[in-house]
Amino acid sequence: MSKLNELFNKKLNVVNFGIESFYEDLKKQNVEAIHVDWKPVAGGDKDLANMLSDLI
Repeated sequence: MSKLNELFNKKLNVVNFGIESFYEDLKKQNVEAIHVDWKPVAGGDKDLANMLSDLI
């Protein structure tokens, strides 16, 4: 059996970052998962994120 096919016989360990509806869909399917409420720094604004990083 190939290494890729072996994955289908193993228990999933799911960590969901950001999109809560994806996490909720996993839970409805009885998939054990944890959700991390994550958002990009500065709402994804690269210029603002760069300015914030200069403060550190």
